[in-house]
Amino acid sequence: MWKELAFVAAMEVMGILGAAYLFAGGLGGGLLAVTVVGLPLLALLVLGGRLFGAGVRRLCASLLDSPIAQPRPTRRRPGAIGFVQTGLTDLAGWRALLFLLAEAAVGMVGGYVVLVFAVMVLFSVISPLPWWLAHPENVDADGVAHHSLVQFGDYYFDTWPRVLAWSAVGLLVMMAVLPWVLHGVCQVHLWLARTLLGPSARDQRESELEAGRTAAVEDSAATLRRLERDLHDGTQARLVTVAMALGQAEERLAHGSDADDLIAGARANTKEALVELRELVRGIHPPALDAGLAPALETLASRSRVPVQLDIDLSGRPAPGVETIAYFTVAELLTNIAKHAGPTEARVTVRGHHSELVITVSDDGRGGADPTAGSGLAGLAARVGTVDGTMHIDSPHGGPTTVTVTLPQSGRRPLRP
Repeated sequence: MWKELAFVAAMEVMGILGAAYLFAGGLGGGLLAVTVVGLPLLALLVLGGRLFGAGVRRLCASLLDSPIAQPRPTRRRPGAIGFVQTGLTDLAGWRALLFLLAEAAVGMVGGYVVLVFAVMVLFSVISPLPWWLAHPENVDADGVAHHSLVQFGDYYFDTWPRVLAWSAVGLLVMMAVLPWVLHGVCQVHLWLARTLLGPSARDQRESELEAGRTAAVEDSAATLRRLERDLHDGTQARLVTVAMALGQAEERLAHGSDADDLIAGARANTKEALVELRELVRGIHPPALDAGLAPALETLASRSRVPVQLDIDLSGRPAPGVETIAYFTVAELLTNIAKHAGPTEARVTVRGHHSELVITVSDDGRGGADPTAGSGLAGLAARVGTVDGTMHIDSPHGGPTTVTVTLPQSGRRPLRP
């Protein structure tokens, strides 16, 4: 409660300073707007609003334990004209000024409400005492003398214990009500701060797109490194062995010797190299996906080491990229289940309706899946995020584990305003 009281007091001071800042800066910039000096003053006023916003965010984080994300940084333009353009087009600065304007009213009303209740608490504690001292003896309507006329119905508080009991009851009642009033006022301040001082919907969308692009680039780079390593250490080495064996066989045949063992070894290495190439191709784009997501998942489930129940209901075919991500997501989750969960069975449910593809993979294993523990779930979530998808993990210790992945069927979500 004391932190919230300090927050309300700090917001009162912030509201007063903000109102003075708006009045002085707005009046000066508005009056001089027709001159060369006015526009830079307005630009400075807008950019200065960011400082107030930063102060309020720190108060919310330190006193209310409610951190608010910062808006996107200012895109500064060079030169004096660029400075004016930067200030006048800074959306975060204008939203901060709007917050100060709202706080000038909300802070005053909220502070007044808290002050009234605080005074009521104080009054409920001390009001019987001066009344009791000021009226040493009084006579009620029936002619009975009482030491005090502090009265509740037909009951008179005419002794010190009774007067103190009255004060204690008033104190308890008001102290029970005051925290709720204080919390409500703080929530109003916090809602305003989150709405006007945090990142806008477009800023959040841009951050999501940047994070998705970064994840896509990193995932592509990791895939290329894996392919290069597999080709260099596996297939390429086998093909070199085949070439050497064929060369030796050629020399033997030239000298009239038997080279059947070398040819047989080359044939075996060639078959193994083909198997490895098929695995590499399957890792890039599974051939089963050519027939659609449902047949591909059926093939995947049939190869799983854990019995898998499939429940697929698709109203249409998702975009090719979404199909690929969905396939590899289920493959990775089934692999994790087989390696770490120790289940008796797993279940894969796929629902594709309207614009979303929802995949649910669950098992009855030991649970405790943690994306931060190096289980591959963090990378899987990053891959899902490349197409604006989301992944939710519910895995208490002792199980069961349920992973829900939501993907846009078209591969992208519409931009929000």
